[in-house]
Amino acid sequence: MTDFSCVITAGGENGGSEGPDALRASVASVLGQSLRGSEAVVVLAARADGPTRTAARALADSSPDRVRLIHPDPAARTTGALRNAGLDAATGRYVLVLTPGERLHRHACRNLWQAGERSRADLVAGRWSRTTEEGGKEQEPPWQGELYARSRTVTRFADAPQLVVRDALVTGFCLRREAARRHGLRYEEDLAHGEILFGPLAAAAVGRITLVRRLIVTGRAVPDRARDLAALVEAHRRVAATLDAHGLPELREERERAFVRDHLVPLARSFPRLPAARRTRAAATAARVLTAPVPQELPPLERVAATLLARGDAEGVLTAAYALSRPATVCAPVAAGEGGRVEWDEHCPVDVTELGHQHRQFGGARLMNRLTRCTAEEGRLLLEGRLVLPPHLAPDAPFTATLEFRARGGARAVAFPVDDVRHDGNGVTWGARADVSRLLRPVGVRDTAWDARLIVEAGGVRSVSDLFGPQDLVEGTAVRFAARPRLGRLAGDTWEPYITLKDHLALRLTARRRPARTTRRLVRYATHFRPARKAKLLARALRKRLDRYRSRGFKATTYNTWLIRLPVRRGSVVFESHMGRCYGDSPRALHEEIRRQGLKLRATWSYDTSPAGFPDDARLVRRWSWRYLWALARAEFWVDNQGFPQHLRKPARTTYLQTWHGSAYKRMGFDETRVRLQNAPQRERLQQAVHRFDHFLVRSVHDVATLARAYRLPEDRLLRTGYPRNDALIAERTRTETEGRLPRPPLAGALGIDDHKKVVLYAPTFRGGPAAGGKQARRRLLLDVREFAERFGDSYTLLVRAHYLEAARLPLCPPGTVIDVSRHHDVSELLALADVLVTDYSSIMFDFALLDRPVLLYAPDLDTYAAERGSYFDLREKAPGPVTATQEELFAQLAELKKSDIRHASHRAAFAAEFGAYDRGDAARQVVAAVFSRQGASRTTDHHDRGAGR
Repeated sequence: MTDFSCVITAGGENGGSEGPDALRASVASVLGQSLRGSEAVVVLAARADGPTRTAARALADSSPDRVRLIHPDPAARTTGALRNAGLDAATGRYVLVLTPGERLHRHACRNLWQAGERSRADLVAGRWSRTTEEGGKEQEPPWQGELYARSRTVTRFADAPQLVVRDALVTGFCLRREAARRHGLRYEEDLAHGEILFGPLAAAAVGRITLVRRLIVTGRAVPDRARDLAALVEAHRRVAATLDAHGLPELREERERAFVRDHLVPLARSFPRLPAARRTRAAATAARVLTAPVPQELPPLERVAATLLARGDAEGVLTAAYALSRPATVCAPVAAGEGGRVEWDEHCPVDVTELGHQHRQFGGARLMNRLTRCTAEEGRLLLEGRLVLPPHLAPDAPFTATLEFRARGGARAVAFPVDDVRHDGNGVTWGARADVSRLLRPVGVRDTAWDARLIVEAGGVRSVSDLFGPQDLVEGTAVRFAARPRLGRLAGDTWEPYITLKDHLALRLTARRRPARTTRRLVRYATHFRPARKAKLLARALRKRLDRYRSRGFKATTYNTWLIRLPVRRGSVVFESHMGRCYGDSPRALHEEIRRQGLKLRATWSYDTSPAGFPDDARLVRRWSWRYLWALARAEFWVDNQGFPQHLRKPARTTYLQTWHGSAYKRMGFDETRVRLQNAPQRERLQQAVHRFDHFLVRSVHDVATLARAYRLPEDRLLRTGYPRNDALIAERTRTETEGRLPRPPLAGALGIDDHKKVVLYAPTFRGGPAAGGKQARRRLLLDVREFAERFGDSYTLLVRAHYLEAARLPLCPPGTVIDVSRHHDVSELLALADVLVTDYSSIMFDFALLDRPVLLYAPDLDTYAAERGSYFDLREKAPGPVTATQEELFAQLAELKKSDIRHASHRAAFAAEFGAYDRGDAARQVVAAVFSRQGASRTTDHHDRGAGR
């Protein structure tokens, strides 16, 4: 008896990627296993073709001790029957089934065998990947991340519901052979995709199940859903019946939703790539087999696609496919529903209110422009299409249109008039004839592809849209036009329209005649023969060397070795706020105080990506540019609130003022678990960076006991002045107490906030690291801002302020209800404007408490966050306002804001007194006096040209 029997079928009906090459790949992966006690059991169907038979015999002859060739009963024609024959012939302690083309990872059998022997489980499952339709790359289903987050053993399959909710057990698992025979586990021979049912049946029958994190199988083919939809639906129904039989209706409901997402939505997405006949057949099949109601819990566009499939509406599914890939595009003439809701259209009353199409306006909305005809007529390109235009978007003015072809990656564009423009109730139908041969004159190099778009204008407002169509609209048609490149016919001689991978129309310059084809072959040879390849390698090496000189590592080494020796320039100050991402916080307050006092200091501000919004009277340098390093090396003062790059040493005669960016609720510095788990060099690097601070601002005894201790700062480096940024909040509170809340700060008018609405500022804390490449990570907010707008939009305006290292994903809401202010430079201006603050663990609550205005804490994961990150105090005990765990609790507090404000007024006052004791409104003046003012300082401000260092 062997350790592992791997059953591979060949030649069965409704199999996988059949063929000799697929069979060889699967068998080779078994023979390459690090567990030598593994065999391949090849079950060869009687109907297998000649090449497959020859390949199977050759494999068995080449490794007779590890490859067994099984010839089942000729009546066994289906893949399920062949697999059952393989199960009967298997001799290993464990048995695993592969579809031809699937390949085992080198240590797959060893990992499964070890997990099974250690846990005594009857079923051991691991991860698998499939070949994507685009590009043939390997990709794991996204839901596997949660299922196999850790290796574990469960005693019943309901403890790992994703095993049966998703098609997790179609491959990548093994069964103890004795358990399979004891429970009588067999493949359904009448079911094309029997593996979908076999896995859940096995999981329900056996006892212990072990899940391993390792990748087991690669190369699984994506099913042809348009062809096999009926079989997929039947397999799904049988799995659902199994869940019902085990008394698990909630898992059945989950599986219904998962089936729509895993099979019906991908089928709908594939419609633009299918020929019209296949689209019609697939829609007809869907109408016949999809009898269950569409789950209402799905996102709106997925619900639309599933509904239209179930109705057999091929054209409607094609439209839904475009919408799925472009959710911000208006693809259907939305219709008004009950209660102010919005539906997909009159024939598909699916609620799509949350897409926000009802709030879009002509000119600002992206409109779907469906190309309905593309042909040649009298030597010209004839295009016809229809632009979706819901009645609420249509302007009350006549329409004009222009067809434009724009060179891809360039600025050149050629326009053609559109004479036929007709507006009906739900759209604009148009037609154009373009003489591309005469008017479209490319250079012939780097402008061989031209994208088409339609520009519709009404009442002085323009709407620009690409021309979308299915792949078969142009494929197979002889639509070609003579081309006249400026470099001559040798650069290309023919224009061909085609549909791009993104489903829109374009023209490409091709070479169909012998002179142009010969020229292209010569150009290809000249750019690919050996000297040209060597020249490319040399150019690549040169670019890599130049990139090294631009790298931060090289710059840091140069700075620490040479630039730091430069003499300090007296009176020069480098300001930086939040690593150059904004002009705000305490560095801004200090800069403005220096200007107000007229001190002769040369100010330099660093910016990260764009200099927009930074002061005109300061020199601007881009962070990590050579000018930035030069400014740091020669500056007499460094001022920032986050930390200049850790790898840069501070010159000996430079004074570093660290204003910091907020009091601490969560553990910081050397108190963080993450830092404590770092190695000694990493902790030493942090310590050296902190030792650069000459002054560190604190605003309470709490800061001294937490931040100063966490960063190991001595007492003589602490300035107990409060934060300069909070001077504006103290002044705003004084103004409010004497003059009232109105008029509001000028920012309210700039944001378009009505005076009768109160302002809620939602500012959640930072919850992760920056995205790859230094870009901001886009994250979903815990607060459902769309529901906020629906419930409170008439009386409140919600300002959303994401953390400066993150970016918020906001849905489209009614105008004036939700405004993204994440890019506003100074958060203090937003705090002064807000009537209410909603946050979780952000240090912004310490500042806002100084205004004595309501604070609502929305912390659904408070206990988990405090346990993982650590905290300095119990937030529920000391919070300046109510701590809510659910959105309903938060909305209830907001609905009764006056009562909540009265109940928590004393808590808010105590909170401000404890954590803002040193904030008295004169912090900027105190800091300037302590750090920058010196005897004989001039009272004239030194202005500099605005520059942008690179």
